[in-house]
Amino acid sequence: MADGTSVPVGVMAPGAVARPRGSMKKFAQRRSTIAFCLCLPLILLIAGFVVYPAFYAIYLSMLNKKMTAFVGLSNFAFLIRRHTFQLVIFQSCLFAITAVVFKALIGFVMAHLMHNIPGKNQRIWRGLLLVPWVIPLALSTLTWWWMFDPSYSALNWILEQLGFSAVPWLGVGWIARFCTITVNVWYGTPFFMIMYLAALKSVPEQLYEAAAIDGAGAVQKLFFVTIPMMRNIIAITVLFSLIVTFADFDIVRILTSGGPEDMTHVFATYAFQVGIQSGDIPLGAADSLFMFPILAFAAFFVLRGVNRRSREIAA
Repeated sequence: MADGTSVPVGVMAPGAVARPRGSMKKFAQRRSTIAFCLCLPLILLIAGFVVYPAFYAIYLSMLNKKMTAFVGLSNFAFLIRRHTFQLVIFQSCLFAITAVVFKALIGFVMAHLMHNIPGKNQRIWRGLLLVPWVIPLALSTLTWWWMFDPSYSALNWILEQLGFSAVPWLGVGWIARFCTITVNVWYGTPFFMIMYLAALKSVPEQLYEAAAIDGAGAVQKLFFVTIPMMRNIIAITVLFSLIVTFADFDIVRILTSGGPEDMTHVFATYAFQVGIQSGDIPLGAADSLFMFPILAFAAFFVLRGVNRRSREIAA
């Protein structure tokens, strides 16, 4: 210094400005920063393949057929007035809700049966029952289409051997609806089974022992121990399956293409028919967006219930 005194090492001189040494290094070493960097590729993929197409679909739905003029909500109003689209809404809800209910019930029963199979045999049966879910959906649906075929139907051959008349599986509206729901249930049940089986294995055995001491039977254990402990897993699984089933395309497209008389169309197949085959892309985009409020309504109530139960458990 000017008066000849020296400043000890590590002590700042008066009036000097502190420099944040290593601040960038500390920022880079934070767990949150590392986690964000690791998730960044997935975030970019979601933004590129989900967020951007969603907003672009909203933009397209507000254009005219030639995509040269802005028409606002006219496409939505036009669809609502069409009897065919009203039938699509009904069929989509019937298809999704019925299929999810049956998948949940059958998967719940299969998970309990699987849970009671010991050791190695359980792994074998679990692998066999997962086959329908592992096979590509389009391939397995083609097999079902052959089984329902009016000329070469294996099911009709069995019925004729038993003395019954052949059934037009895909030629009558309500029977065709039953067929599409059956194929979806067959395909999606293994997913419910494996999810519920994992939830069952996480239920503490001490709870069942305590219930048995209190005199509870099998039915009481099911309703007062098993289901309450699995409630969040059941809700999340049902919500996920509902979203996937509402957006189903392959089964209906391969089996019936929406027929007969548009009685098996769902949102995805009708959007394809209107937007791609008929060349009205804005109308097809408007059709596909009708799924959003329905699924958002379901997700709101399901997730609200999950959060409420989680808070109750934490408390």
